[in-house]
Amino acid sequence: MVFKRFRVVCAVRVAALALTLGAAAGLFFGSPNRNLALILAAAAAYQAVALFRYVEKTNRDLARFFESIRYEDFSQNFKDDGQGAAFRELRSILTAVMDTLRRTRADKEEHAQYLQTVVQHVGVGLLAFRPEGEVDLINAAAKLLLRVSSLKTVEALRARSPELVDTLFRLRPQESAFVKLTDQKEPLTLALRAAEFKLGGRLYKLVSLHNIQRELEEKEMEAWQTLIRVITHEIMNSVTPISTLASTIGDLVVHESQESGEPGKGESRKDIEEAARAIEKRSRGLLHFVEAFRSLTLLPKPSMHLFAVRELFDRVGRLMHAHMAGRNVRFTVAIEPETLELEGDAELLEQVLINLLLNALQALEGRESPAIGLRAFLNDRGRILIQVSDNGPGIPPENIEKIFVPFYSTKPGGSGIGLSLSRQIMRLHRGSIHAVSDPGGSTVFTLSF
Repeated sequence: MVFKRFRVVCAVRVAALALTLGAAAGLFFGSPNRNLALILAAAAAYQAVALFRYVEKTNRDLARFFESIRYEDFSQNFKDDGQGAAFRELRSILTAVMDTLRRTRADKEEHAQYLQTVVQHVGVGLLAFRPEGEVDLINAAAKLLLRVSSLKTVEALRARSPELVDTLFRLRPQESAFVKLTDQKEPLTLALRAAEFKLGGRLYKLVSLHNIQRELEEKEMEAWQTLIRVITHEIMNSVTPISTLASTIGDLVVHESQESGEPGKGESRKDIEEAARAIEKRSRGLLHFVEAFRSLTLLPKPSMHLFAVRELFDRVGRLMHAHMAGRNVRFTVAIEPETLELEGDAELLEQVLINLLLNALQALEGRESPAIGLRAFLNDRGRILIQVSDNGPGIPPENIEKIFVPFYSTKPGGSGIGLSLSRQIMRLHRGSIHAVSDPGGSTVFTLSF
């Protein structure tokens, strides 16, 4: 409709211009009144200029409109400037299109902002990068896991873990991998899964990072608990009648010896009695041993309440005072901040700390300038950590992964239950315990809540 009117207006203006020029020519050559002819000629010139401006104005508006679309500048406005009804309708349509484009871009930006908010607040780490390693996106969860405030290239992570960088580049779409990261604060086992996509003609790799350390520890503990329940049940079912029968045999032998009084048989009966008593004693010892390990599966449910960490440390310090007296051990306590509070079962956690401190004392035997540290603080993820450290001989690397395994102990006569029990207590608190040791230097046990 607009362009039909445009053609009509142009045709009318051309016709008027032609008539004006014809009249001016007729008056100039056929009439002595040349002044009127000059006036008509000037009018024709004005009409010609007005026609050019009319046509060019449309072209300029259209050019400005398409330039706005090209450069996504939707701030342009096409107001009516009195050029006529045809221009008024054209500008109305152009303005309506610009308004639609503005709304579309606003909706697009809102949608992008929504997705960005979701990505940043999702609990799983997300990392998107180009094949050469340039990082395009890293969300808050990934920054926390990798302990970085920003990341421009994947190679920047090599100082933290060369294995992680190599795995990120190696992963193919829909492939999964596991990478373990260890530092002084907290161990991580990352589950990685990759996908690829194209954006703007560029290829990107999207990798999700999920810390499954807690899940692994829980599954490990559940497996050990199941195994312990089965083993203790079978052992107790088998050993209990043996112990009972051995006791009965011993009593019968004694009774027979007292009644018969036959010479020459006292010696053999005594041997039988001693053997029966030995079997009974060993059986009862084995039953006590099994009962001790059943404690791993019979821990009470924690009575959770909020308490000051200072109170917990003071109680532990008083209990450990007698063990440390006379050993010349330098015992330091630090709480940052001093008002730090923890939600948990104070009695169960007290048991964990005492066990760790007793282990530290045993490790310091024969060491010069022995020292033990007890510290509580908030880490950079806002989690409460409690650390027990000593300057003992350290734990060999081949043993560091085994010390929390039930029945495993590096100490002569050790039952291997203390650290396993401590891990179970921390699991009931939805926390974790791990150790970092420098052989020949120091050992740090960290409780993470």
